[in-house]
Amino acid sequence: MTESTGIRVLIFAMLARMRVSVIESDTRVVLPKFYSGNLHPDTWRVFSSCRRCCVLAENRWIMMVEEFLKKFLGANRIYLMDIHIWYTLLSAIYGAVMGARARLGEIRSIEMVHKRFESFPGAFVKNLVSPHIKRLPFDGESSQSSHDNNKTYAAIFSPFWNEIIKSLREEDYISNREMDLLLMPSNTGSLKLVQWPLFLLSSKILLAIDLALDCKDTQADLWNRICKDEYMAYAVQECYSSIEKILHSLVDGEGRLWVERVFREINGSISEGSLVITLSLKKLPVVLSRFTALTGLLTRNPTPELAKGAAEAVYDFYDVVTHELLSPDLREQLDTWHILLKARNEGRLFSRIEWPKDSDIKEQVKRLHLLLTVKDNAANIPKNLEARRRLQFFTNSLFMDMPQAKPVCEMMPFCVFTPYYSETVLYSNSELRVENEDGISTLFYLQKIFPDEWENFLERIGKGDSGDAELQESSTSALELRFWASYRGQTLARTVRGMMYYRRALMLQSYLERRSLDEGVTSQTSFTSQGFEVSREARAQADIKFTYVVSCQIYGQQKQRKAPEAADIALLLQRNEALRVAFIHVEESGKPDGTVVKEFYSKLVKADAHGKDQEIFSIKLPGDPKLGEGKPENQNHAIIFTRGEAVQTIDMNQDNYLEEAMKMRNLLEEFRGNHGLRPPTILGVREHVFTGSVSSLAWFMSNQETSFVTLGQRVLAKPLKVRMHYGHPDVFDRIFHVTRGGISKASRVINISEDIYAGFNSTLRQGNITHHEYIQVGKGRDVGLNQIALFEGKVAGGNGEQVLSRDVYRLGQLFDFFRMLSFFFTTVGYYVCTMMTVLTVYVFLYGRAYLAFSGLDEGISKQAELLGNTALDAVLNAQFLVQIGIFTAVPMIMGFILELGLLQAVFSFITMQFQLCSVFFTFSLGTRTHYFGRTILHGGAKYRATGRGFVVRHIKFADNYRLYSRSHFVKALEVALLLIVYLAYGFAEGGAVSFVLITLSSWFLVISWLFAPYIFNPSGFEWQKTVEDFDDWTSWLMYKGGVGVKGDNSWESWWDEEQMHIQTLRGRVLETILSLRFIMFQYGIVYKLHLTGNNTSIAVYGFSWVVLVGIVLIFKIFTLSPKKSTNFQLVLRFMQGVTAIGLIVALCLVVLFTDLSVPDLFASILAFIPTGWFILCLAITWKKIVKSLGLWDSVKEFARMYDAGMGIIIFAPIAILSWFPFVSTFQSRLLFNQAFSRGLEISLILAGNKANIEASSF
Repeated sequence: MTESTGIRVLIFAMLARMRVSVIESDTRVVLPKFYSGNLHPDTWRVFSSCRRCCVLAENRWIMMVEEFLKKFLGANRIYLMDIHIWYTLLSAIYGAVMGARARLGEIRSIEMVHKRFESFPGAFVKNLVSPHIKRLPFDGESSQSSHDNNKTYAAIFSPFWNEIIKSLREEDYISNREMDLLLMPSNTGSLKLVQWPLFLLSSKILLAIDLALDCKDTQADLWNRICKDEYMAYAVQECYSSIEKILHSLVDGEGRLWVERVFREINGSISEGSLVITLSLKKLPVVLSRFTALTGLLTRNPTPELAKGAAEAVYDFYDVVTHELLSPDLREQLDTWHILLKARNEGRLFSRIEWPKDSDIKEQVKRLHLLLTVKDNAANIPKNLEARRRLQFFTNSLFMDMPQAKPVCEMMPFCVFTPYYSETVLYSNSELRVENEDGISTLFYLQKIFPDEWENFLERIGKGDSGDAELQESSTSALELRFWASYRGQTLARTVRGMMYYRRALMLQSYLERRSLDEGVTSQTSFTSQGFEVSREARAQADIKFTYVVSCQIYGQQKQRKAPEAADIALLLQRNEALRVAFIHVEESGKPDGTVVKEFYSKLVKADAHGKDQEIFSIKLPGDPKLGEGKPENQNHAIIFTRGEAVQTIDMNQDNYLEEAMKMRNLLEEFRGNHGLRPPTILGVREHVFTGSVSSLAWFMSNQETSFVTLGQRVLAKPLKVRMHYGHPDVFDRIFHVTRGGISKASRVINISEDIYAGFNSTLRQGNITHHEYIQVGKGRDVGLNQIALFEGKVAGGNGEQVLSRDVYRLGQLFDFFRMLSFFFTTVGYYVCTMMTVLTVYVFLYGRAYLAFSGLDEGISKQAELLGNTALDAVLNAQFLVQIGIFTAVPMIMGFILELGLLQAVFSFITMQFQLCSVFFTFSLGTRTHYFGRTILHGGAKYRATGRGFVVRHIKFADNYRLYSRSHFVKALEVALLLIVYLAYGFAEGGAVSFVLITLSSWFLVISWLFAPYIFNPSGFEWQKTVEDFDDWTSWLMYKGGVGVKGDNSWESWWDEEQMHIQTLRGRVLETILSLRFIMFQYGIVYKLHLTGNNTSIAVYGFSWVVLVGIVLIFKIFTLSPKKSTNFQLVLRFMQGVTAIGLIVALCLVVLFTDLSVPDLFASILAFIPTGWFILCLAITWKKIVKSLGLWDSVKEFARMYDAGMGIIIFAPIAILSWFPFVSTFQSRLLFNQAFSRGLEISLILAGNKANIEASSF
């Protein structure tokens, strides 16, 4: 928008009632981000007169105010008032600041977990333990010492921490050894110091010994050096105390007297500060090696041989301590001690060892042995990236603001609600082992992508050296294998396991709270979680507060036909006693007149003691409940079975974690908190996308989604107050929503994006939607480009339907101005702006083409240069930044900075650019524009099943062509034609270089839209697959359609399906109007031919149509089907031969005897191709009329020729690049950099069947 025009818009709005006197027509084409600056009025004189609502006319008052304001408002400032760009930038900055204030990202690495672990127990007790249950003072008036409080906090924290670690082990994220190092002692009993997990103390004893060996100072100096590492000090104290306690439990009689005497002497020297004199510190390595040998024996099950070996080990320890470690004076005193001397001479000293039987002593021996032997770097524990991420987020969240947790008996009861249709429940053995066309099985893929988790799984089930075949020999192992694989996909089994962590967390919390009520809490209180899962009281309390309902709509039908999904659901019911399944049951009965009557029931079942379905409730319905969209109807029929005051909606591809489930009590207290004028009705929950760890595409999608569900929703909730429900794990006030229209709208088509209407519904009814980030839930996303495109197409189509919905209209009417703008630019306005970004390219290029054809291009360019008007360059630069996703990436970058740090954020952003994220974002721009625009024009958005499988396989060329032909390829080729026209006939002062710079963004868009599906296609440039793809595509293109033939198998069937969206007269008229733009090519080019010279007569244009009709007739002759002309084969061939000869002769004569040149021939092709497409679009739009004229078969062949030509244009560069092997190697690195960075064997997966053969040979 120009500076003058922008000011006039402002003033015209204020002076709308003033009488307008038209001095001259100064109308401009007003489009966002397209025109700005002082362009001369004559340049853009479009109409001579128009209505006031369309024309910004000169007015004396307007001119006066305009001249005044122009001094203060420059063109750049007017231009920068683009609300969408400003919102993207400012919301990202504000969201990052708010996240920092909420203390997000304080713990970014496992090293930071180590450093701050000492403060975790206190933070945990403060936030996640009910104050009046634990009965611990938190103020400074406590009679307990600070050390006792820390010890008590650690005792309370340890059982929760240990259950978290055990859950990580059950999920195979850590090994047994890592679990031992991560577990925290109970911190109860006589040991006064706080005992920390061994991963914090690993190798600390060895480092302390090194310090002792180098010590040449006093005891105090040595201790000060040790205390610089607080965990080293803890390790030294614990090691010393544990050795004393273990020796006391092992020996008796004279041996115990020796132990007491030695430790009494050492303690005395410590008190006097003379330890370095009393002990020979250089002998410490030998002493500890002797004791390590002893603990190594004691960790095993007792046998007579081990008992004898342990006695010898104790004697060796006695010998080295007495004769090497102690000072000469003490050594002499012990050697001459009569009682000890007599026992030693008689062979009774340490002859009998009391093998550890007490569980505490056993645990202490094991812990001390690990403390003395583990040399692993603490920074490598745990090794698994997912385990690290979870521990980092959980420990970070302990320091965030959250409500105090109520006791389980007083907390708000809630229900988790998941809709399910026919997705994968549990992978079967055959599904895991069946190979795709590349010879890759799902199990092989998972083994290579998650190698550490596979090893941990084998270790957990005791099959460390077993192969895949051996696992099948045991039914138990085979079932565990199925669950292991299913827990790494987007399956119902994974979701159920995650949600059942709520029950486990409540059982643990209830069990420990009950014990604290019975015993009280002191530094000597014994805390243990042992037995909590079988506690009747804890189970009962958890069942009162939590229920889980999965609405399996067709479970009854699946049982009737004995589908494997039904058996898998029944298995989940058996393994999870709190799980409930709701489904629609259909009963058929016959009437006397022979008619069949169907009765519909909503049923709720659980598993009984024998594993059979036990009916809990059955509700007769008035009819078939599936009237609208499937998913919301699935939710609506089962919502009555939910219980409690809150309900959390969970999608079928989500996950949960035990450590996050422990914070659910805090989250539910938000309903009772102060959040403004109205209490919350929907609590938003943060998500973690767990599908972004392998391919670059999955990483892009994960980062984009993460930035929205964290930083984006943070700003939407506060301060904008326009956060809605987006199908994420939000917690609803159940009573509020059940009494106000429910949580899901189900009207067909209009509610294709059913989730957001729950947010609309809540807001319209004076609800308050908040967002909370101290708790998170896992979320799976699409990982392949085709899956991503289908998902984005579904969302874009859903937003197109939202534009037409009454909910959006009502919200727009009720919101104030600022909240209305916030709502617009964060919902449908985002897609409007996206579409406008693409339309800007079209308008610019068509405008340039028009100027080039009319000859005004050179004059306008020179005039703009003289006036210093650089607005066009600024517009194109901004459009390019929007197009390639720079502004889309801003929230992503701010999120990286907040949660990963500045350096990591910069590195991640640069890595994304090298992995062509801009190509991906530009391609996504086209996806959203196409489906949103189609819905606006024609309506009829539909649900698109994206699939949730593992996608690291090659997609055929024909599959990509079918999916993207109309949404991307046609539009990209249209832009390319415009660019070629601009290059051929436009004015560029700097020549070709200037042209390229001006149109860089447009060329980038063309390349992205044409080749992104193949750049991001695994093995997309492998020669053998390229050849196979071409054969498959040509077979599909030439295959005739028919009844029952799907579009995947036939071009004709696919072509018919692509026209189904044109149904209404309004849609046909709009399509016709939009198609008129293609005529401009022919109209402009024919007057630029050498053949026509300076002739501007309309007859030239008419003659071009005659030539076009002739070309169409020639095409018709050459495409006549031999099958339809069986009796006229000779005549047909004769006609085709004569036509070909005549065409060649005519061309030669025209070139020889007229001014027609070879460039004119190419220009004619450039002119006629868009016109042909125009004719084709008209024929498709008015299909019924064309069919009535008997021309439909010709149109079909005409369309086939166009698709063949487009396919060849796209396929040719791919084929050329496939000749060079390094291109395929480079592409693999580009696509799977995430996997290569983790050291994964992605090459084996891409290699296909060859990899299986090689793998099986080892």
